[in-house]
Amino acid sequence: MENMKTILITGGSRGIGAATAILAAKKGYAVVVNYCKNKSEAERVVSQIKKDGGVAVALPADITKEK
Repeated sequence: MENMKTILITGGSRGIGAATAILAAKKGYAVVVNYCKNKSEAERVVSQIKKDGGVAVALPADITKEK
């Protein structure tokens, strides 16, 4: 894990974002699954990644607001 690259996937809790997060984890990235409202879906993606042996965490953030 020491040399593991980390990737932040905005909108990673569903659709293309979730698929990208899962693929990135399979490629060896530690994944940050960003979500705005749907915590349970983000946690589902994180669980899937961890089940497959990957490293992931879900973090909430509204990226539409700069502050």
